[in-house]
Amino acid sequence: MPHAICIYENGGPDKMRWEEVPVASPGPEEVLVRNTAVGLNFIDTYHRTGLYPVPLPAILGMEGAGVVEAVGPKVKEFKVGDRVAYANPVGAYAEVLLRPAARLVKLPAGIDDKVAAAIMLKGMTTWYLIRRTYKVREGDTILMHAAAGGVGLILCQWAKSLGATVIGTVSSDAKAALAKKAGCKHVIVTAREKFVERVKEITKGAGVPVVYDGVGKDTFMDSLDCLAPLGLMVSFGNASGPVTQFNPAVLSQKGSLFLTRPTLFDYTAKREDLDAAARDLFAVIKSKAVKVAINQTYPLREAAQAHRDLEARKTTGSTVLLP
Repeated sequence: MPHAICIYENGGPDKMRWEEVPVASPGPEEVLVRNTAVGLNFIDTYHRTGLYPVPLPAILGMEGAGVVEAVGPKVKEFKVGDRVAYANPVGAYAEVLLRPAARLVKLPAGIDDKVAAAIMLKGMTTWYLIRRTYKVREGDTILMHAAAGGVGLILCQWAKSLGATVIGTVSSDAKAALAKKAGCKHVIVTAREKFVERVKEITKGAGVPVVYDGVGKDTFMDSLDCLAPLGLMVSFGNASGPVTQFNPAVLSQKGSLFLTRPTLFDYTAKREDLDAAARDLFAVIKSKAVKVAINQTYPLREAAQAHRDLEARKTTGSTVLLP
């Protein structure tokens, strides 16, 4: 019987259990996938703690890649042996799992399984952030928090390839080197620099048209002060904790700013949008405009330790769990 990482109650990494789980035959419009690689993401910790509630008991994990082992009735677009990847719904921390065919994409030649597992959630998140939420254009100067993280390293490279100047924040000199290598023209080490002052200095007081903030509570209010009038604050994560009790009037006081809290699910809810996201993502990977840094791998059974390291900010780039 295959194994998976399960939780029965919310809490710390100690709540994660590696155990045998039954897997049914695929039903209508379902596909049975044997994972070859699974991605690790901060949202996995939110599901574990209950910040983003999921029905319990649950198998954690949002993204992965593998091989089709069986297809259910009415599935015509996939066949046994196809290489596939996915970024939704929850349940990826498993050796074998059922996936809705509507949420799978085929992997093209030239995209490695580990790379696919590392980019489906983070890469398609980058896609909607810079191609849909705010369409980054040549000549833009943008601010990306956690520039050495999984989304950050992909976004910095992709935005640079579009002709943007990227300002990135990081927590250490080691991470600064990674961000610089990924295309950040300006890197701010928040342990010793105030990023608002540096952004104002870099932009000669003008501010930036968009801030991409996956950090949350610790950076949110200061991020607003980095924006030009009519600028867009994109709050897409809570690595430092959720933002609470925000007064919308602050947006008008700081220059008629815009605020959005987007999710990948909404941007890829339609099949054509999911296909477009995957197509654009695979294209920038194959062109080498974006290179994926898989800086850590763990056995899937050791996912709890991967969570501890992620939350302690000991990881950089992407992390992959191997079944």
